[in-house]
Order: sequence, then C-alpha cells, then structure tokens
Amino acid sequence: MASNEGIEFPKLTEEEEIDWTTRPTPLHELPAAERMGRALAVLEGQHKRIFTAITTIWGHKECSRYMQGLIMNGGEGTGRERIGFKPEVLSALMTLDLLHDQQFGKL
Repeated sequence: MASNEGIEFPKLTEEEEIDWTTRPTPLHELPAAERMGRALAVLEGQHKRIFTAITTIWGHKECSRYMQGLIMNGGEGTGRERIGFKPEVLSALMTLDLLHDQQFGKL
C-alpha cells in the first residue's frame, strides 16, 4: 500500500493576494445603458416580436403595462400561450421594466 508521507499539497492563495480590482462587474453595477443593451440583445435573439414591441413603445405607459403583463402572465396573451420564459429572458424583461420605471417613472 502506498504511503502519503512526504506529500505536500500546494498552498491555497491567501485572501490578501487576490486582486479584486479585476473581478467581473456584477450586472446591477453596470451603467443603465449597458444593462439595457444586454437585456435588449437577449430579447432580440430569443423573442424578436417582443423586442420589436418594447423598442417601439419604449417611454409610453403601454410599455410598462406590456412588460408587466409578460412578466406576470408568462406570455403575450395573443393565443400563443406559453408557460413562462427562460430565466435569462425573464431577467431581461425585469431589467427593462426596472429601467423603464427609473427613466420615466411609474406610468
């Protein structure tokens, strides 16, 4: 049977040695324009019709209502019923809804 005597494990990195300035920026810390761009890119890639609707009515109270309906109902209610959205799409919708409210207030 082999013996483990004399085997040294590498030392773990000390906390003070980690350079936290190079960590990825959390999404909530990104500028609003960057968060909006990322959220719109998700919608454009996965739900072109929803992307078009949101970009067309952005800034109007109908936009806020439309996004809230999508978030709460999981679909547009146009006969193409679905059971929710993928997590990244739901996150994008919630981000856009928040940014819309921040920019235009609760309409």
